[in-house]
Amino acid sequence: MNKRVVVDPITRIEGHLRIEAATDDAGKITDAYSSGTMVRGIETILKGRDPRDAWAFAQRICGVCTLVHGIASVRAVEDALQYEIPANAQIIRNLMIAAQYVHDHVMHFYHLHALDWVDVVSALKADPKATSALAQSISAWPKSSPGYFAETQKTLRNFVEGGQLGIFANGYWGHPEYRLPPEANLMAVAHYLEALSWQRDVVKLHAIFGGKNPHPNFLVGGAPSPISVGSGASAATALNIDGLNKVKDVITKMQAFVDQVYLPDTLAIAGFYKDWFARGEGLGNFLTYGDFPLKGHGGKESWMIPAGVILNRDLSTIHPIDLNAPGEIEEFVAHSWYDYSGGKEQGLHPYDGETNLHFTGPQPPYEQLDVANAYSWLKSPRWKGQAMEVGPLARVLMLYASGHEPTKQLAGMALGKLGLPLTAMFSTLGRTAARTLESKIVVDQMGTWYDELVANIRAGDLSVHNEALWDPSSWPGKAKGVGFMEAPRGALAHWIVIEDEKIANYQAVVPSTWNAGPRDEKGQTGAYEAALMDRHTLHDPKQPLEILRTIHSFDPCIACAVHVTDKDGEEMVQVKVR
Repeated sequence: MNKRVVVDPITRIEGHLRIEAATDDAGKITDAYSSGTMVRGIETILKGRDPRDAWAFAQRICGVCTLVHGIASVRAVEDALQYEIPANAQIIRNLMIAAQYVHDHVMHFYHLHALDWVDVVSALKADPKATSALAQSISAWPKSSPGYFAETQKTLRNFVEGGQLGIFANGYWGHPEYRLPPEANLMAVAHYLEALSWQRDVVKLHAIFGGKNPHPNFLVGGAPSPISVGSGASAATALNIDGLNKVKDVITKMQAFVDQVYLPDTLAIAGFYKDWFARGEGLGNFLTYGDFPLKGHGGKESWMIPAGVILNRDLSTIHPIDLNAPGEIEEFVAHSWYDYSGGKEQGLHPYDGETNLHFTGPQPPYEQLDVANAYSWLKSPRWKGQAMEVGPLARVLMLYASGHEPTKQLAGMALGKLGLPLTAMFSTLGRTAARTLESKIVVDQMGTWYDELVANIRAGDLSVHNEALWDPSSWPGKAKGVGFMEAPRGALAHWIVIEDEKIANYQAVVPSTWNAGPRDEKGQTGAYEAALMDRHTLHDPKQPLEILRTIHSFDPCIACAVHVTDKDGEEMVQVKVR
């Protein structure tokens, strides 16, 4: 007899996500349903506005991968109006996106996902000397002395004995599926705390290039900060030698942490959970839009991460993708709380997309989703009618399949140390490992981009913005374009339609819509749902650690920045912090 396990909300994510899983008497998941339980309305807010201002609104769709919607938005306008942006601006954007990747992946591993594998309370039983020996055996990271781990253990003990675990509260500590020895748990807890401090330095790169973090500034046609060859107070508002030196320092710190902490920790932890390289795959279909243009406006062939589709695990064939072609990218709402003017059964290309709310079913709180009808505020994106997984695993597989040598070498090293075949990547832990490998690939590339930027400046090229089409009177009466990128969580694209200098339609198809969306009109599951139905058995339905492991491996980011207004657009409430 099937039983329904409800996890609501899924914690340690951004936004609101509900998972329901049907299990048999042995606890095996036989069916799964993913429900986004909040509305994203910024697309509707953008209609009628100046396209050059769209990024500032669209960027607020998410506050975690804080710059990606801004990048997608400016690229959409540039594509619609055929802006060519200067090489320096392209490099600056690459560096900002790359920094977001590494920052986001490290934060996900330690603060959102590691606690699915690390038993924090078990660390109290660790021997600091043995922990030091373990840490030094896998890395040259300087913070690895017995005294350092003893102090970390003391801090943790104060939390526990005080009855306030704080940031480590609400875990399933003691669950039999935790397998790390106490020393590995203590090492991971220490690095969890270090990562909190590390990120303070990393975000400086966005502040230097974009003025602030979160939500750095952008500009249609280039980068917002002019370049100055001076220094000091006279060039304080421009990118100068002082700022460039700080950027180099940030990149150095990022690379050291990835090489000496993040990558070794991933391999060390994964070694205790090799069976998780054989479950949680799901779809077997992977999609990327491509990112990191290597020159000018460029075509897809000039992007470091290539675009394409991999079907049924077949890495020998990369299928091309066209974001403008009717019938390729479509969104369906058969099981979503939306409606289309032509009926719920049709799919719409984003240029023709609609965001019409149509909530039906039981009002929350509810015991179970009405899965036979609508059960999510997320739509169901499809490529040529097929469900796709997007994200770091899709990108690493695409790089591997396209013959990217650094990816092949790195994947070979990691899988070799774990004694696993390439097919192990199609899994829950494969998804997690891909995020780590990608961080190494990207952070190594950052030094090259930095050197190119400095070389351009030394050669006298200070251009960061193209003003050729800044005058709207030169625009066509109607234009449309798509701005795409690879956000940390996967393929992201914004489609814009411009008429008479204003936004006529705007649609964003975000990574977690691809992965977390509900079934479509054919009953095809989304990536979350399919992954949970791939060899999962719950040890204890009241402590569904297995569900969290696989869902967190996607790094869910459902939506944020929901603004509450009345029908006239006025604020309904203000919250003041005293």
